[in-house]
Amino acid sequence: MSKLALLGGPQVVKRKAGDIFKWPIITPAMERRVLDVLRRGAMSGNEVTREFEKLFSRWHKVKYALGHNNGTAALHSAMFGIGIGHGDEIICPSITYWASCLPALSLGGTIVFADIDPDTLCIDPVDFERRITRRTKAVVVVHYCGMPCDMDAIMKIARRRKIAVIEDVSHAHGSLYKGRLTGTFGDVAAFSLMSGKSFAIGEAGIMLTDNREIYERAIVFGHHKRHNDLTIEYLKAGGGLPWGGYKYRMHQLSSAVGIEQIKNYPKQMAEIDKAMNYFWDLLADVPGIRAHRPQKGLGSTKGGWYAALGLYRKDELGGLSIGRFCEAVRAEGVRTSPGCNRALHLLPLLNTIDVYAEGRPTRLAHLPPGVDIRQKPGSLPVAEGIQERVFSIPWFKHFRPKIIREYAEAFQKVAGNYKSLLPGDKQSKGAAGSIGLTA
Repeated sequence: MSKLALLGGPQVVKRKAGDIFKWPIITPAMERRVLDVLRRGAMSGNEVTREFEKLFSRWHKVKYALGHNNGTAALHSAMFGIGIGHGDEIICPSITYWASCLPALSLGGTIVFADIDPDTLCIDPVDFERRITRRTKAVVVVHYCGMPCDMDAIMKIARRRKIAVIEDVSHAHGSLYKGRLTGTFGDVAAFSLMSGKSFAIGEAGIMLTDNREIYERAIVFGHHKRHNDLTIEYLKAGGGLPWGGYKYRMHQLSSAVGIEQIKNYPKQMAEIDKAMNYFWDLLADVPGIRAHRPQKGLGSTKGGWYAALGLYRKDELGGLSIGRFCEAVRAEGVRTSPGCNRALHLLPLLNTIDVYAEGRPTRLAHLPPGVDIRQKPGSLPVAEGIQERVFSIPWFKHFRPKIIREYAEAFQKVAGNYKSLLPGDKQSKGAAGSIGLTA
């Protein structure tokens, strides 16, 4: 194997990438539909959004869909929909984008964090159950980087303990868990549909549920122009004003794109899945790295493979730090970096900051006197150590084997030459960064 590029050898990746990473794919049909909305001046209505909602709910075989202006708003509405209020706790994995849980604070709720599974990077069902208290109202499960959570175990615990389940599907559009679409297991699901996601239609989000009350509560929370849809009497009392004081409707340029994207996505997703699995199959026997993907043969998939990651095992590479490993792979012509989202339970906002001037940290503001749920360093060991165990990989949008093989060969070359990297490896533990995935 040739000398590493980092140490003066030839670079592995020589082919031009072309549009293999370009996303989203904009079609003439999308452009025509967007122009129609623009020319009609219909950007702020809801008739196009309602059409998109019907298509999205039909795709998931769920009764109700409600378009939002972003995924954070969809999650906020989902929390209000299930009734999160003062003193309620939600359980959420510590490794996720902040929008999975922070909206609970504005409802008077608070957050208890659970650890993640080191291989799936999703919430650990055993630790989730360990965190349940008499104040627990819901659990937020995040299908992280497209990886489906262990929904059998989660739903069994939640139903037995009478806890609502919110699915954050912002990374997992079209992912399957044992043959069933993610976003269809819990009481309510929320998706980000922003332009960087695998189902990308603009700055937008959507909420799904089979529960009419959750759906109508989300309407009264931030969709004042849709109060004529209400059928539940107590929700009609607001006189058409949004109960939350929010305006969360989806921009109709986004919903116009969505109507066309829902036609294109299954084929695009299948090609992405083929390309990404081909990449990992090429690296199946390479020491030090593992695929972050579902076990084959169970009917589970990663959908569009949003923000794809690999798992790092430095003990198989003589203790080589993940930072040094990624540096060498970058030198071969591949964009990669160590780490993922930071562990939320250690951030100041969740420990010391008084957001609403209530006289104590907001995370504790509505808990009984003397109750402190803050979690110290060491309390969630997998989440706290994950930055040294994951790295980003190329996100291929097309199946082009010759190009994909070069990218795979870069990782293979570095792993095969790891001993030459050890003398210059001065990175300390914790040097890995964060790629900051979004919702």
